[in-house]
Amino acid sequence: MKTNTFNLAYYLPVLFVLSLFSCSLQNRQNEGEDVQWIQLFNGEDLENWIVKIAKHELGENFANTFRVEDGLMKVRYDGYEDFDYQYGHIFYNKPFSHYVLKVEYRFVGDQVKGGEGWAFRNSGAMLHGQDPHTMLKDQDFPISIEGQLLGGDGVNPRSTNNLCTPGTHVVMNGELFTPHCVNSSSKTYHGDEWVTAEFLVLGDSVVHHIMEGEAVLTYSKPQIGGGNVANFDPIVKKDGAPLKGGYISLQSESHPIDFRNVEILDLSRWATSPKHLDSILMKKGYGAFTSNRK
Repeated sequence: MKTNTFNLAYYLPVLFVLSLFSCSLQNRQNEGEDVQWIQLFNGEDLENWIVKIAKHELGENFANTFRVEDGLMKVRYDGYEDFDYQYGHIFYNKPFSHYVLKVEYRFVGDQVKGGEGWAFRNSGAMLHGQDPHTMLKDQDFPISIEGQLLGGDGVNPRSTNNLCTPGTHVVMNGELFTPHCVNSSSKTYHGDEWVTAEFLVLGDSVVHHIMEGEAVLTYSKPQIGGGNVANFDPIVKKDGAPLKGGYISLQSESHPIDFRNVEILDLSRWATSPKHLDSILMKKGYGAFTSNRK
């Protein structure tokens, strides 16, 4: 009986060529990928968002603080007798590591009774935040890095898209930055106009705060550390641990604010491929930041 013998050596060159072709095809697909913006807020309800307000249990939207009206996510205090340090955050229910976050906001109305002076026309987009399920009932802020959103008083200069660091540190100009807040180089936005703030966040490497296409603040190596957060679980606050990713949340800090077009460009697929990541950033209009990655 004749026996057919499989000669692997004969087929190796063919397999090698096919492998190279497959890799080349995958690279071209990755480079040409048209990454789409993901709308985190659907304009209809708070689906996929989780509320956590200090002095209240997770999921309790005290006094209907966060609500959807007229296609906007609104933060209101008409059900409060006094703000009483009830700082709140509404978290998107999925963590991200490498992304561009774009948030449109406007401050409206008057600050609620009991709000602190520094919280006038003050809110924020919290980046790389802790899981809201790990926040204790009386915790004021999530351990995170904050893109601080500020509105002008109509007279004095007041930058926006600043940095604050509740329970965190970052590296700026090659040194560990330990103060709580630092101003950006943005202009002042007075009145009730809509303002767009963007954040290019690349894991625990570099973060750019962007206004009108230009970086107004840049830092790197976000990590857990420092103070300015109270009533947290010490098990969660592991000082020195790098912040490679986390949850995004929007604040209620005592001044009414509206949000719309809360959207994200998820770049996590290209986290380990600098060439492809640069290609995506170029195509999406962020080419100015490709050479600034570290």
